[in-house]
Amino acid sequence: MTSAEDTKELTLIDHLVELRNRLLKSLISVVVLFLMLFAFSNEIYTFVAAPLIDALPENTSMIAIDPTSPFFAPFKLTFYVAFLVAAPYILFQLWSFVAPGLYKNEKAVAIPLFISSVTLFYTGIAFARYVLFGIVFGFFISVAPEGIQVAPDISSFLSFALTIFFAFGVAFEIPIAVFICIRSGLVEPEALVQKRPYVIVSCFVVAMVLTPPDPFTQSLLAIPMWALFEIGILAGRMANTPSDDNDSDTNNKG
Repeated sequence: MTSAEDTKELTLIDHLVELRNRLLKSLISVVVLFLMLFAFSNEIYTFVAAPLIDALPENTSMIAIDPTSPFFAPFKLTFYVAFLVAAPYILFQLWSFVAPGLYKNEKAVAIPLFISSVTLFYTGIAFARYVLFGIVFGFFISVAPEGIQVAPDISSFLSFALTIFFAFGVAFEIPIAVFICIRSGLVEPEALVQKRPYVIVSCFVVAMVLTPPDPFTQSLLAIPMWALFEIGILAGRMANTPSDDNDSDTNNKG
């Protein structure tokens, strides 16, 4: 006869095998997308760098200090793009792994959070690319000392762009973080409202670190962060509204 301990061990092994398979599928999806996009790597880089290229003075262009950077900079960017495109599928694989262990009421909350978090992360990246970049690069180039020719290195630009994309993608997750804190009971909405002045100051401090030192550009990040914080409080209040539907079946696993 198989003991209870053996059964648990087999179950654990089964879970580990499933996790391995789902991680393998995620890795394959990234590799396949990368191979599909690699032929367009130069076009992808040009698209991302377009706000900087458009802001450069006439008869100037970006340069490549390292002889290998004309190949590796677009290569690296294409890999990150492939990962971003595959992110919903990767998150779906992780969701499929953890979903069987969730209760129905937990799934009802987790699915909207999953969709919202992915959407907000992409929105943050789009905001940085289409709104912030043009203003930031225009500012940097306009304050260059007279007689200095601005010719950004393509690898340095890529590092800067990836940092900004990640920072704005994470910053736009503020409503999700606020909602989870309220939903889990870690903090009450009223307590967050009382701390609003500190939150506003914190938003501008973060904006000062991530953007050039002019009030207008800093406001482009600080004000959306504040607005997203308020949205998170509103969503948390709506989720905390008392409900009469507290039947025991909502706690059954799906």
